[in-house]
Amino acid sequence: MILAIICGALAGFVGFLPLLVGLNMTKKVTATSNFGHMSILILSLVVSFALMFAFAIVCVLVARDVALFFVLAEAVVLSVTAIVFGVMRSKSNGKER
Repeated sequence: MILAIICGALAGFVGFLPLLVGLNMTKKVTATSNFGHMSILILSLVVSFALMFAFAIVCVLVARDVALFFVLAEAVVLSVTAIVFGVMRSKSNGKER
């Protein structure tokens, strides 16, 4: 069970990385670009969910009895990582923009 929680936490963190990459890609988009800010963010959200679902399916296929703990850890870590990133970003007062 502990191993499933640790693996779920790692999968949740990996699930956040496409969102971070998408956010960094929006900085390079010009105002006249066909692939705008929102489409990049939506695409990164789809990739993030696809990764999380793929990890969950692999867990169900490998060890069905601990899949609930894996998925819960995955979702909690993804949410906490996003919240911490948002709070840290807002505390920086726009220094990075």
